[in-house]
Amino acid sequence: MTDDPRIATVNAAWAGERPLKDAGVEAAVDGIMAELDAGRLRVAAKVGPEWVTHEWVKKAILLYFRMRGVETQQIGPFEYHDKIPLKRHYAAAGVRVVPPAVARYGAHLERGVIMMPSYVNVGARVGEETMVDTWATVGSCAQVGRRVHLSGGVGIGGVLEPPQARPVIIEDDCFIGSRSIVVEGVLVEEAAVLGANVVLTASTPIVDVTGQEPVVWRGRVPARSVVIPGTQAKEFPAGTYGVPCALIIGQRTASTDRKTSLNDVLREFALPV
Repeated sequence: MTDDPRIATVNAAWAGERPLKDAGVEAAVDGIMAELDAGRLRVAAKVGPEWVTHEWVKKAILLYFRMRGVETQQIGPFEYHDKIPLKRHYAAAGVRVVPPAVARYGAHLERGVIMMPSYVNVGARVGEETMVDTWATVGSCAQVGRRVHLSGGVGIGGVLEPPQARPVIIEDDCFIGSRSIVVEGVLVEEAAVLGANVVLTASTPIVDVTGQEPVVWRGRVPARSVVIPGTQAKEFPAGTYGVPCALIIGQRTASTDRKTSLNDVLREFALPV
């Protein structure tokens, strides 16, 4: 992807070296958006063990905003007034969308995705057979893997700016419990389970309490971890108070890998969902 000729075009437009109305710039940005929408291009991809963010793709999305004016869109009885059109052609893509769920153009939904009344923003990617449950939101550029369950009210944050920043990433086979929030480029690795109301920011301590001594992670939930909300004591001038953290209390076992048996792991650790 590093040899794509559009990279130089996008970078030149971003730096102000080429005008936005330049035909070559418009063609490059429009093509990138179309490929994001179709799934032929993505904001971030796993290369070996690490995730790589494609800064130039995020720049193209931001340029697209600047190049477009606000327009009224009439969709059945609904009216929208925005710069970016809504995603279309769900039947051909094999995606189920329950009214009034909304995905924006430039997001990609793989085959078998189910969107209950929910929202997927521009640049995001949602993997096959993933459930985006009621009132869950997938923010701009977030990368959600295959066979993931985003429970009701989950908030997956958007990280569009700065362009070099890693988006929120939820890897394959994860379960994100109700009202959980994952923001600021946090990586939730494969098959992890977040119980209800877990809040993860880049600075949230994620404390593995399964051994003799605590092990603290930040910005990353290790694969197969089972996580619940917790608090840590912190000294302030006015006294000692509990501040939020997340607790790793165990690991998923092979017997709970199948989505149909995921409730087993939640019952095993007495987790609310």
